[in-house]
Amino acid sequence: MSASKTMRGLRLKLPATSANLGPGFDAVGLAMSMHLTVEAHPAVVFQIAATGRDAELCGELENNLILDTYRLECARAGVDAQPLRLAIHNEIPLGMGCGSSAAALLAGVALARHFGELKMSDAELVAEASRIEGHPDNVAACWYGGFTVSAQSDAGVECATFAGDAVWEMMLVLPQTSLSTKKARALLPATYSKEDAVFNVQRAALLVAAFAQGRLDLLRTGMQDKIHQSYREEACPLLKSLLPLSNEKEIAGVALSGAGPSVLVFLSKGTTLLEAETRLRAATGEDVELLSLRIAEGATETLL
Repeated sequence: MSASKTMRGLRLKLPATSANLGPGFDAVGLAMSMHLTVEAHPAVVFQIAATGRDAELCGELENNLILDTYRLECARAGVDAQPLRLAIHNEIPLGMGCGSSAAALLAGVALARHFGELKMSDAELVAEASRIEGHPDNVAACWYGGFTVSAQSDAGVECATFAGDAVWEMMLVLPQTSLSTKKARALLPATYSKEDAVFNVQRAALLVAAFAQGRLDLLRTGMQDKIHQSYREEACPLLKSLLPLSNEKEIAGVALSGAGPSVLVFLSKGTTLLEAETRLRAATGEDVELLSLRIAEGATETLL
């Protein structure tokens, strides 16, 4: 494909995601109301103009996950990677367990599908991004939105989604330092006891029911976990400070966001944002950033 070929630009808007939500390790994800937005147009050479969070990193041409994925997918399909002019606006914290890599991977694959004119369905796009990511939880939630349960199988990635209750309020608590997913995964044991496995199966089932039926009251138990959170507390000290809040009436549920180090807190019905912020800051005793979020819809693609 040449730069002179007439092709419409593409605008992508992809939500942040929180995976696991306690017991749903590598299986569930939730789309959250902050986004990665990418506008792309054919160009003579690759260019990026970036704004928002971590704009300097997002604007780099080298080691850029969006561009690297775009080029890789074009190469896999045997087509030339059309140079692109990208305008990126990022709201998703990097390295904080908020699905920034899933959003970037999906953006790269979606750009390849459009500008490389690849014959790829949404299901195949999600499966390909999940293959690169290594697990489907964030990817499925980012593309489809709401609360998503996903599993990799011989057929690709099989998903079930629930829109979630738009009035449920969440607070995301972010520390000052990030944590790589690779490091967080290295903290986990190789085996688990039957008791811990059963504990998580029960609560993961309850977690799915909570979102399927809009039962905020089920999150207190449904977000409990014995598979990964306790093993990550040393690297994610906020979790140790905030997990006890799940026993308080103002809080509906608490869990590590993805691999951490951020923590996602669901507010009980009737709890105001001011009440929640006051309680969370008192519990952490740290200089943390608090973001008020809602459950978000999935990715959108718009021709320009």
